[in-house]
Amino acid sequence: MSVLELSLFIALVLLGQIAIVAIIIFYRHWRTYLKLKANVKSFGDGLLDEPTMQQVKPGSWQGLRELRVVRKIYENPCKSICSFYLAPVDGPPLPDFLPGQFLTFQFDAKDPATGEHKNVTRCYSLSDRSNTGYYRVSIKRELAPSTPPNLPPGQISNYFHDKVSEGDILYARAPGGNFFLEASNAPIVLIAGGVGITPMLSMLNTVLQEESLREIWLFYGVRNSSEHVMKSHLEALARKHRNFRLCTCYSRPLPSDVIGVDYWQQGRINIGLLRLTLSFRPYHFYICGPTALLESLVPAIDKWGVPRQFVHYEAFGPASIRLPSEKPKSAAPQGSTAKNIFVTFSKSKKTIAWEGDEANILEFAEKSGIMIDSGCRSGSCGTCQVKIEEGEVDYMQPPDIDPEPGHCLLCISRPKCNLTLMA
Repeated sequence: MSVLELSLFIALVLLGQIAIVAIIIFYRHWRTYLKLKANVKSFGDGLLDEPTMQQVKPGSWQGLRELRVVRKIYENPCKSICSFYLAPVDGPPLPDFLPGQFLTFQFDAKDPATGEHKNVTRCYSLSDRSNTGYYRVSIKRELAPSTPPNLPPGQISNYFHDKVSEGDILYARAPGGNFFLEASNAPIVLIAGGVGITPMLSMLNTVLQEESLREIWLFYGVRNSSEHVMKSHLEALARKHRNFRLCTCYSRPLPSDVIGVDYWQQGRINIGLLRLTLSFRPYHFYICGPTALLESLVPAIDKWGVPRQFVHYEAFGPASIRLPSEKPKSAAPQGSTAKNIFVTFSKSKKTIAWEGDEANILEFAEKSGIMIDSGCRSGSCGTCQVKIEEGEVDYMQPPDIDPEPGHCLLCISRPKCNLTLMA
């Protein structure tokens, strides 16, 4: 055998060995992919191993309960967010709640426009885990918006910051809400913008307090360190728990803010950041923040291929997020179309055709320039309750509270036929 033939033989043997190794590697990756695909299906079907997070059965009380403010503390350097620790005045201990739920407060407040007193309802997320002996809500001071002009600052948030002190008594309904962390082993991604961190703190503290090995990511977006809520607490959790990853984004860092020390990345949270950071795993996403954050992220996550049952979100104020492949749902009765339904707002003297484009009557009214008081926007607080003068509504989900006879909750209802509302 010549030297050339020997060299070719050796080369062929090496190529053969490389091919065998490549096939083995591909086979192993293919098996891993099939296993992961099966796990994704099992997550959706609820067939995962026994959950590590205990799904509590939340308790409740009827009507309003007196809660005393036992501690008041600001949570960021600019003092835009303040936490209030609440304990029961009397009666049984505070019941458990699901991480991510909120408290509904009621106040006797003076209407700035008319000077008349009326009941005002506001909902604020619980920002700590259950079974602590207290409830905690962390409230952002809402300043007057720059656009449109001449709008007042947030009445109740400023009241909390300026008037509520330790020892004061507040009145609240039991915890409620449909945005909460579900019991599972699945890895989770929490995404918060601004004060949207509050329900995420409840979820995060719940999982880590149980010493679960569940993988958990927190993407938290704020302008800079002056607005960064509970910075030392979050960083301490990230140091202590190997399964927790903290990714803070500053959109407008201060000159003194140091990347890699004060924050992880400059800019806003977007789908590109998520795709570059997260591995290929069946994550469950929980998103809370302003409407702009949800409008950019939720459709992008859907387009990324994340199963819709894995994506949960809650926005501040009006937010109707439509995914690319979704079609508007009509609430028209059988045999008719949405176009022959009209909604009349008797106080506003407006009759408007219901096209079925809005998620509920509350958003339909707001789009039509009819402002209606609202709170939770999930059928839990009763703020958007309105009297039905004529017609019927369909509820998209059962209300958490019973509306008064002849009334409906606009945030979770759609017209069943021609409808007249006292609004």
